[in-house]
Amino acid sequence: MKACFLRAPAKVESNPLEFGDVPRPEPRPGEVLICVEVCGVCRTDLHVIEGELPPKKSPVIPGHQAVGHVAASGIGADRLSIGSRVGVAWLHKTDGTCEYCRRGEENLCNDPQFTGYTVNGGYAEYLVASQDFVYPLPENLPAEQAAPLLCAGIIGYRCLRLSGVKAGARLGFYGFGAAGHVAIQVARHWGVEVYASTRDSRHQALAKELGAVWTGGTLDAPPQKLDAAIVFAPAGEIVPAALAALKKGGRLILGGIHMSDIPSFSYDLLYQERSIRSVANNTREDGAQFLRLAAEIPVRMHVQVYPLSEANRALNALKNDAIRGAAVLRVNS
Repeated sequence: MKACFLRAPAKVESNPLEFGDVPRPEPRPGEVLICVEVCGVCRTDLHVIEGELPPKKSPVIPGHQAVGHVAASGIGADRLSIGSRVGVAWLHKTDGTCEYCRRGEENLCNDPQFTGYTVNGGYAEYLVASQDFVYPLPENLPAEQAAPLLCAGIIGYRCLRLSGVKAGARLGFYGFGAAGHVAIQVARHWGVEVYASTRDSRHQALAKELGAVWTGGTLDAPPQKLDAAIVFAPAGEIVPAALAALKKGGRLILGGIHMSDIPSFSYDLLYQERSIRSVANNTREDGAQFLRLAAEIPVRMHVQVYPLSEANRALNALKNDAIRGAAVLRVNS
């Protein structure tokens, strides 16, 4: 089968992904083989490819926002029928036995596996996944629209939920890529005002188009104090500015799996019961809740589609903020 694979981490400017033939995987007991139609391109893929996340598998096929259909099933994998339309997300599998899994916090599992990082992902014509960790998808949701929902959407939803915002609240977004432009649609559906701080004027325009009441540069102070804020950009220098924008008791949610170092800041920014909380991965329940909500709203994505063979070009565009919305790789027609 055709796939894009990484032998060793390198800057995406060097076009490190190789496009070529690799053996097609076979599903083991409890797994399904998925014929991939499209796969979203995520900033976490950048962190894997450039080595900001320590390498766990070499070579590895990246990609954790795959949409396709079940092509074959391993022994005991009878939850999904052949031909079922499904999505595969970042959380590939958990141990199911550690203290976190037992209390419903599988996103914090002690021995997790991750799609496109510790196991091969969706930058390929086929991938295998545990039947218990794939999401059935409705036939009326176009594949290009569904793919970014499987990471940017789910993580954005978890960030929103942990922020505690309700109708009438003021919420800040720092960074406005794929996650931001999904999360704003959910926030507006809930009656929340969104203030978007992002460095790119094109992303500011998109935020306005999607209902932001104010947009500004990354470190610009919003005109109103905020009840909560979410940092989607992987830039630690944003944290003090975001804290300064919060009301007393405000919550700051850090939505990235990787972030540059946070500079020191005055305790005054944190005082008066402001809080900082990171988001680690997601649970399957997060995904199921969000996908139901996304269909109800309905959430719609701005996407740019690239052929699988041009994954390096898509990643370079993502790194340079040249994607309006989300990038998606077309794998099989």
